[in-house]
Amino acid sequence: MNSYQNPTRPNSISESEGLPGWTYFSPGLFDLELEVLFYSHWQFVCHVNEIKYPGEFVSYDIGAERGFVIRDSANRIHAFHNLCRHRGSRVVSGKRGQCNKVMVCPFHGWTYNLDGTLRGIARRDTFSESDFSNLGLKRIEFEIWNGLIFIRFKPGKQASISEIMNRHTREIQPYGLDRMIASPKGRITDRIEANWKAVRDVDNEGYHVPQAHPALNDLYGKDYHDETMKGETSRSVGRFTPGPRKHWSVRNYLNILPENNDLPESHRNIWLYIGIFPNLVLGFYPDCVIFYQEIPQTPTLTLQRGGVFHHKDESREMKLARYLSGRIDRETSKEDSMLSVWVSEATKSSAYDKVIFSYLEKGVLSYHDLLREKLPVTKLDVEPATPQLQDLNDRMLSAVT
Repeated sequence: MNSYQNPTRPNSISESEGLPGWTYFSPGLFDLELEVLFYSHWQFVCHVNEIKYPGEFVSYDIGAERGFVIRDSANRIHAFHNLCRHRGSRVVSGKRGQCNKVMVCPFHGWTYNLDGTLRGIARRDTFSESDFSNLGLKRIEFEIWNGLIFIRFKPGKQASISEIMNRHTREIQPYGLDRMIASPKGRITDRIEANWKAVRDVDNEGYHVPQAHPALNDLYGKDYHDETMKGETSRSVGRFTPGPRKHWSVRNYLNILPENNDLPESHRNIWLYIGIFPNLVLGFYPDCVIFYQEIPQTPTLTLQRGGVFHHKDESREMKLARYLSGRIDRETSKEDSMLSVWVSEATKSSAYDKVIFSYLEKGVLSYHDLLREKLPVTKLDVEPATPQLQDLNDRMLSAVT
């Protein structure tokens, strides 16, 4: 049975409208989104097993913020702003690496212990300041959930990750995500010439799967279901459909995939997706767990990073199945990237009007509703002048609360 039968339909077109076109290319709104959504909401950095040894770090940059997580010599994890307290240089460089006992600023050689405390100052005698005890690296709030490390650059009203993900905890527990390791070959970073919301819009519904994704349609297109967002998470399920397969990767994936007895029978033949607002999706497969995450660069440029987690002791068959699920995902990602560019560029056209959604696209609609709740200025059909945008948004928020 198709999971889209008998869904709840919107009562009117006005209840199924998308965001106005200006919201997809406005520099003023982009800056406000960084402040309201990305700096104040949890951002996924890495798995704890990616910083397994003292000195190992993974960095994470978004907008004007630079951060990193690191493990110290006492096996504790810390999160810091990646700014030397002397002149603001990056203390660690690159996306990941390992420091040997201390962190050394490459600009002037100031050194920091792995717990972030200041250890040494080059030519200390040349400074008039005598008390440097408070010049350790500035900390970032962080939380670990099922082995995944999240950071939050600025305090916000958002709950803890554990609270946000509470409704999914029991369902994902059998996958053993906290015990998994990251696959170096599974890391990707794609450059998409599109607004980050356009990327989310394409991903947040399965209505386009039969037309746009031959492989996914072959795998589960006849039984795919998107749920309306609840709180700040979404849930979608694709159940493998029976019958002959046309797609080489899908056919071999299903032939090779071994039975995962750690999962309940209901989850041995599904791909489960859990979205975490504003920019992260976790995919729970019988063979692995994946993630993909949008990192806004400009109003019309987005980096999408992704990766794969798997069990260290996986069988040869499971490894082959994981390779094939990765092939399916890579094809899908290329197809979605193209659609994201087309959707994003369309918003600048003189012919563009507010889009309307089918009830099959309720995942996008509920996402837009949440954006309108957090950024009520996006309800306006005409873009406000940039200097007034943030003040107007604050006043609209106050009027609601």
